[in-house]
Amino acid sequence: MSAERDALKTYRGKRRFDRTAEPQGEGRPHADEPRYVVQIHDATTLHFDFRLEWDGVLKSWSVPKGPSMDPKDKRLAMPTEDHPLEYRTFEGVIPRGEYGAGSVIVWDQGTYEPLSKDFGKALRKGHISFRLRGGKLPGDWALTRFRSGGDGEREAWLLVKENDSHASSRGTPDPWRVRSALSNRSLKRVAEQPEAEWHRSS
Repeated sequence: MSAERDALKTYRGKRRFDRTAEPQGEGRPHADEPRYVVQIHDATTLHFDFRLEWDGVLKSWSVPKGPSMDPKDKRLAMPTEDHPLEYRTFEGVIPRGEYGAGSVIVWDQGTYEPLSKDFGKALRKGHISFRLRGGKLPGDWALTRFRSGGDGEREAWLLVKENDSHASSRGTPDPWRVRSALSNRSLKRVAEQPEAEWHRSS
């Protein structure tokens, strides 16, 4: 089994690909700067999914309140399983009865520059800094683990905007009012017309 397939074992184990159009994962990393994506997911609870391309997969965190451009906002970010690179352009409706059932849109996307020295090691240690480019969340950010898990507690991180020239007090937009960066559709429109956009390959 390849390292990429092993990294996606948990992801694949949670999904039945004969019932969901989510990608199984066969992609390869981009030759240029790594990519990031922020998806909005109307599952059991509405949340944002923040994903960074690293080591052949999308490292993923569920951010209940969404990323905020205000450095004063420290957003809880709960790590989830690694996702395949193709998930960066997935939007549509995960069918009822399947893991994560609900509508998904790609709210933001772009490239990022790792700022932490030895980014992989910093990720494992629980603190990374990076600069987002090309999307709605420009500038420098940090993800910091404050609870390592164990003793019945889930691992937890904080996503924080650095106080740079891009920082503002505008916080996070209303997820029900924003539009997809891919199809210009809202969550409501995706739910009404799921067949219009299931999955777009990168």
